[in-house]
Order: sequence, then C-alpha cells, then structure tokens
Amino acid sequence: MSIDRRTFLALLGASSLNLVPALEAKGASKHFEGYPDSYGILFDSVRCIGCRRCEIGCNEVNDLPLPEEPFEDLGVLDKKRRLNERAYTIVNKYHPEGRSAPVYRKLQCNHCLEPACASSCFVAAYTKTPSGAVIYDQSVCVGCRYCMIACPFNVPAYTYADPVSPRIMKCTMCYPRIIRGKLPGCVQACPNEALNFGTREEMLSLARERIKGHPDSYLDHIYGEHEMGGTNWLYISGVPFPELGMNENLGTTPAPKLTSGALAAVPVIAALWPVLLGGIYVMNKRRDTQAEQEKDQAVTRARTEADEKAEAKLKAFKKQAEQEKQEAVAKAVHEAEEKASSQTDEES
Repeated sequence: MSIDRRTFLALLGASSLNLVPALEAKGASKHFEGYPDSYGILFDSVRCIGCRRCEIGCNEVNDLPLPEEPFEDLGVLDKKRRLNERAYTIVNKYHPEGRSAPVYRKLQCNHCLEPACASSCFVAAYTKTPSGAVIYDQSVCVGCRYCMIACPFNVPAYTYADPVSPRIMKCTMCYPRIIRGKLPGCVQACPNEALNFGTREEMLSLARERIKGHPDSYLDHIYGEHEMGGTNWLYISGVPFPELGMNENLGTTPAPKLTSGALAAVPVIAALWPVLLGGIYVMNKRRDTQAEQEKDQAVTRARTEADEKAEAKLKAFKKQAEQEKQEAVAKAVHEAEEKASSQTDEES
C-alpha cells in the first residue's frame, strides 16, 4: 500500500465530512459498568510484610528478566521505585507520620473497569477481557505510547532499550493463568494473605468484612471500588492512601467518559485523530519501505558495476595474455629461423 501527501490530505478532508455527523449524533460514549463475575485481587497493606515474594512469583510465572538487585535484598524497599519494562509489579516501603513501623504497598496495573489505555489506543492494542484483565497485543501496536500518557496510575512501561521489537510492558493479571483456573503468580506467592483472588464482588465483600471486623486497624475505604470508575485491583489500608503514594483526587468518573465530552465538542478532532495517526504511520511505513528498496537497488547497482568492472578487467587480462603469447611465439619462430639460417651459412 502506498500513499502520497496529496492523497493523505484528501483522505483527511473526506473523513471530516463523513464522520462529523455520526459523532454529533452519537454524542458521549456510554458508561461501561464492567463485566459481571469478573475477577478481582484485593491487596491488604495491613498484612503486607514487604517480603517481595510477590515480585518473585510475578517474575517467575511471566518469565521476566531478573532485577539488578536480587529479590533477597530488602534494601531496595528504601527507594521509591517505579514499574518498568523488567518488572510487572514492585513493592515500596512508606513511613507514615506518627507510626513507628513502616507500611508497604504493592504496585502493578489496576485493570480499570474502563481502561484509559484501551480508550486512547487507536489500533485497539488493548482489550478489557471478561475476566477483568486488561491485556495487550504487541502485533498491532505502533509504538505511539499514548497509553502511557492516558493511564491515571502511570503503569505502562516501554522497552526503550529494545530497538528491534519495542513494546509496552505491564501486568496482565496473569491472564493466561486465570483463564486456566490458576492463581496469579503474586497471589500464589504471598505468604501472609496480603493478596487475595476471587470475583470482584467476593473481594469487595472480603474487604468490607476485614474493615468491619477490625475498625481500629483499617480505614473505611476500599480504594478501587469507585476510583476512575472502578478497578479490578482493590486496596485496603490502615493509613490514608496518599501516605502510600496513592492519588485520592482521581474522582470516580472513568477516564473514557472524561474525554468523551471534550471530543464530542470538537468532533472533527475526534474523527480525524485516528486517520491522522494512521496516515502518519502508513506514510512512515512507506518511507521505510522506499528506503529499504533504495538500499537494495543501490546494493544491486554496486554489485552489477563491480561485476562489470571485474569482467572488463578479465577480458583485458585475457587479451593482454593472448597478445603476449602471440608475441612470444613470433619471437621464438624468428629466433629459430635465424638460428637455422646461421647454421646453413656455416655449412656452405
């Protein structure tokens, strides 16, 4: 497929005419309440002891590279680490004011009921599955990294160090395992039931039971029940969530719904941005293809020229050798004739 600048601009203009009425009629997107009976994971910071066993379990089941610091080194908990392309989950240590003992928090993808990463991706590289997991398809990703900007929890990481096949890396909620009836790697590895797995409704019920049963130990708040429209990953804590580095100012409106009003107010932008980005992608692909073709043609020309020069040199060498051979034969004949004439003169 090839596309020049004039054709691309024509497509852009045609799209604005065809898609604006549809957007105006459709208006804002409908709020999605999440799949019924989807799974959820409850993290209990009161029970977390910072052992990093969840990191080990995640690393093993997802076949991830080993970290620079070994998992046994708990000194890394003193650093405020971020998720990266080598780790789907990490544990950080916090020192809330007025508490002598530290508190721990596990970080990973929260698997929003309405994922901002999915709504921002114009090639549908992200899928919210009925299991609750948000999964990613590298084969269709174009590397725009809009998902990294859109995520309110700063989760997706990009493999900048891999120029051959860069991709987005993030927790999958162990989707390949849970659809086979297995526990997520981190949940299976947790020794203190700081992580629990079941349906989202079961995890909400468990969280309420713990809060109700130990009101002095827990805040009456389940983080993720309503934040950003709700998530499949839930948290309970004995300290205010901001003291665990968590944002309580995200509101309860899903990220796609927050953007739908603005995009409906400027439907041309909403209609054109996938075409624009898709067009840029196609043009870049075409440019890369042309560059590769030109490179191949240059190599072919160089080989042809080299072969022609080599053949010309070979012909010249053969011609020179033949000429030298003829001269040598003529010289030998001449010398033989002179010798024979000299002998005849001597005999007479």
